[in-house]
Amino acid sequence: MNPIDEPNNALLPSGFIDLLQHEAEAEARGIEAVMDVFAQHGYERVRPPLLEFETSLLHGGGQALGEQTFRLMDPESRRMMALRPDMTTQIARIAATRLAASPRPLRLSYAGTCVVVGVPGREGERQITQAGIELIGVDSAEADAEVVLVAAEALAHLGVEDVSFDLSYPALVQKIVDEAGLNAAKRAQLVHALDRKDATAVAELGGSAAEILTRLLQAAGPAGPALEVLAALELSEAARVLADRLREVVAVIHAHAPELRLTVDPVEFRGWQYHTGVCVTVFARGQREELGRGGRYLAHDEEPACGLTLRPEVLLRAARPIALRPRVYVPLGAERTRAAQLRREGYATVVGLDELADYRAEAQRLGCAYILSHDELTKL
Repeated sequence: MNPIDEPNNALLPSGFIDLLQHEAEAEARGIEAVMDVFAQHGYERVRPPLLEFETSLLHGGGQALGEQTFRLMDPESRRMMALRPDMTTQIARIAATRLAASPRPLRLSYAGTCVVVGVPGREGERQITQAGIELIGVDSAEADAEVVLVAAEALAHLGVEDVSFDLSYPALVQKIVDEAGLNAAKRAQLVHALDRKDATAVAELGGSAAEILTRLLQAAGPAGPALEVLAALELSEAARVLADRLREVVAVIHAHAPELRLTVDPVEFRGWQYHTGVCVTVFARGQREELGRGGRYLAHDEEPACGLTLRPEVLLRAARPIALRPRVYVPLGAERTRAAQLRREGYATVVGLDELADYRAEAQRLGCAYILSHDELTKL
């Protein structure tokens, strides 16, 4: 065979990578640290499958994920299946079926891999990891605040500093736009202008809502001043209810964590396809990518729910380095009781498999920081 025609076994599809020893170890330990915080707050872990029938996975709110979903045919049933692009809708399915009789509020956590179709500008993100929580069966400001507070604690546990939670309320903007009574074409243009944060276009296209929407655009920033602008606006009764909910959520969060940095972007609604209430995006200073996002939505059978999903591969880049187990070389024939004790103390033991003349050289070759010699731990 011509060498040019030989397959490159190291080549992977775009958006998929190998995580090697230290990277995979750090990710696994980081995820477990986050999941441990979730468990401490009563969130019980579930594990939905990576693959489901398309009709199930993309049911209800999952329809909004259709363009992000890889599909394939089940060779046995000949039915179309889909790889999950997000785990939230799966948790909602589990809550509505397998856990339908469980008492509410239902607190569930999850961690796993998702596969998404690349989007323009982010084609490299096709395999992503998620770790998150869902609070199902109650609709209140306290529930919305809880998912933010638990996520903030998890990030602090990992050593992620300068965290900011950006709150938005897509349903509020949609309500204001709907009340403006625009035709379909003009409404689409206005929504596009809001997406671009184009104040001039919003003023031209907004009709009776132009002034309110323009002021909301200008209000984006720290939660306090943004909410003052929101409180001063002349909103309809229905819109005021939504605005007050955002204010209540901020008040609950600050009552429990006054030091937590909150920002408000009243007109942000890109990417919130199935969310119906307060939404949140998590950032850290110095990181361009978001660490996570979540918000309120309606689960199966219109059951109220809210949650927040973190992206471990992103947040671990913002976290303090995870200390891996120091490796100890244990020569062949050494007492195994002492090695077992070292493992209990947090070391990783690498047992030699051959008689060697120079155990120190072998230990260094295998990346060990210590060697066990005559039951004594010696640093190399």
